[in-house]
Amino acid sequence: MKKALFILSLLFVANSFAQNVEFTKENFKDNKDGLKEAKKNLEEGDKLFAEGSVFYRQALDFYLPAHKFNPNNALLNYKIGKCYIYSSFKLKSIPFLEKAVQLNPNVDPQLRFILGKAYHLDMQWDKAIQEYKQFQSTLSVKEFKDLIDEVNKKIQECITGKELVKNPIRVFIDNVGPEINSAYPEYGPIISADESVIMFTSRRPGTTGGKMDELLMEPFEDIYVSYNKNGKWTQAVNIGKPINTEGHDATMGLAPDGQKLLIYIDEKGNGNIFECNLKGDIWSKPERMNKNVNTDYHESSASLASDGKRMFFVSNRPDGLGDRDIYMSTMDEKGKWGKAVNLGPTINTQWGEEGIYIHPDGKTIYFSSQGHKTMGGYDIFKSVWDETTKTWSTPENLGYPVNTPDDDVFFVVSASGKHGYYASINGNGYGEKDIYLVTFLGPEKPMVMNNEDNLLASQTAPIKETVIAPVMKIKEAQLTILKGVITDALTKKPLEATIELIDNMKNEIVASFTSNSSTGKYLVSLPAGRNYGIAVKKEGYLFHSENFDIPATAAFQEVTKDVELKNVAVGSKIILKNIFFDFDKATLRPESTNELERLTKLLQDVPSLKIEIGGHTDSKGADDYNKKLSDNRAKAVVSYLISKGISADRLTSAGYGEEQPIATNDTDEGRQLNRRTEFKILSK
Repeated sequence: MKKALFILSLLFVANSFAQNVEFTKENFKDNKDGLKEAKKNLEEGDKLFAEGSVFYRQALDFYLPAHKFNPNNALLNYKIGKCYIYSSFKLKSIPFLEKAVQLNPNVDPQLRFILGKAYHLDMQWDKAIQEYKQFQSTLSVKEFKDLIDEVNKKIQECITGKELVKNPIRVFIDNVGPEINSAYPEYGPIISADESVIMFTSRRPGTTGGKMDELLMEPFEDIYVSYNKNGKWTQAVNIGKPINTEGHDATMGLAPDGQKLLIYIDEKGNGNIFECNLKGDIWSKPERMNKNVNTDYHESSASLASDGKRMFFVSNRPDGLGDRDIYMSTMDEKGKWGKAVNLGPTINTQWGEEGIYIHPDGKTIYFSSQGHKTMGGYDIFKSVWDETTKTWSTPENLGYPVNTPDDDVFFVVSASGKHGYYASINGNGYGEKDIYLVTFLGPEKPMVMNNEDNLLASQTAPIKETVIAPVMKIKEAQLTILKGVITDALTKKPLEATIELIDNMKNEIVASFTSNSSTGKYLVSLPAGRNYGIAVKKEGYLFHSENFDIPATAAFQEVTKDVELKNVAVGSKIILKNIFFDFDKATLRPESTNELERLTKLLQDVPSLKIEIGGHTDSKGADDYNKKLSDNRAKAVVSYLISKGISADRLTSAGYGEEQPIATNDTDEGRQLNRRTEFKILSK
């Protein structure tokens, strides 16, 4: 009886393989020419397949015609499925791999593993786990420990994926449109803090060098730029020379004000970071960053902090914790980038980290990781620096559908925190990879686009259904964006001026910027929780100051402040907005130091200048009292200047009380403007 059952089982197995059709004369007696052509295609495809995954895309050009001739060959179905897994259209692999299993499940030892990956990408979690476990059962613990560990990680990713998909974040994802996207690949978007500028990488015809990538059969990479005009993107244009060259040129990072650009240039197989500066409307020639940043290894991603003094980047240098790690370099007093510091095990893992982006708030990083709790490949994570404990928070997965089972990398976020930009492959897009806008926790509407593949330089899995999440409040960044145009008060021409950002409580300059020489535009990021002094300076002009006291709980706001600088001319008046006194007293507070030092330097630089310091109050209180208080406050400023070596005969003081209001005294805001200290030029 047992013998009979054994024979029956052999017949069953043999019958299950019977459908597998080899490319032989016996199977195609009536089509010898077709067989000859198919075998020729197989031979050419196998040559490319043997060269590795980079050539799989080209192998498909030969395998697919052979498959059309004979769709029932297990090995060919497996190879086509594997080629698709390494392409931009990964999910096309599933029917071929399923057919290979049907024809001969033992055609290749990796078949179950590859099919598990395909199901994983398609979010068929249970099927993927089943295939992974079946593959794992064929491995020897002793010989394949690393591979067993990898499969265990894949199984855990599927479990995480199931959890994240059950609890999606509320977003909607929109194509940014034909002004930016084309029939060719677009990826690597980078933005200014206020989303007024977007740059990206594309492989379009008409590349600067006119060359073709022989491996991918696509044009070389070039950088393109588009501007946001009244809520609509302008037609993207090639950024041109000197940034784009005859070689590959790709985006990496853009300073929040859009005045400094980091780009990737491949040098002898090792990617390096180069910086370019915008002078007027002309970009400087790319300059290779120093050896503290670039090494003989591969630096693949970079981002500048809003203070301009810190840079975060990714490198596979050998002193890291894993495949690729995130590092930070700080600019020294001479303007040189210092030794790179690894961000440590809270951020970096034994696996790979990639796509670093530091938010304009100066404390939040977004990055991609294979090693934290992901749903597959690289997922995008968020971590926040705690200035008190000097530690990074545990990385938080951004969630589904921003993250998918495939690689999700190179993600940038607007200053408001409402928008993210990334590249994705979608059947309804304009080309292979397009750039998409992610709106977080937006108004109620269908939550996600129906993606076929999704990758930021990779691909995503399809979204099978529309999911509606509960309405949630938009969480905005605790950040103020201050921007505007600096001009000559008389001619109204744009000026290139220096903008200093001062922490008034610490009396230190935290950042320094320059307005654009052609447009006069400037933009600075002011993270909440500080009292800021803003000083705008240019040689030959009186400085201009502003004060922003931003509570730690303040929500995102965007403030436009145009500044007109006045020439050093008799009669010119300047309000000193960062002079502070104790309440109802004439005692100068320590936060006034930087403003007083600027005034001291002006008087030192123009030794013939004579000025009047005027004190002003609001209308509250008795006239005589207000006049006396304002006079004492003006004298306190004069006394400070004399203590710094300024001759007393160059200084006069006057207390005007409430006599010269510059705003209404009927509101708190107006009264605050009227309480001021100013100086007037008497002679020069």
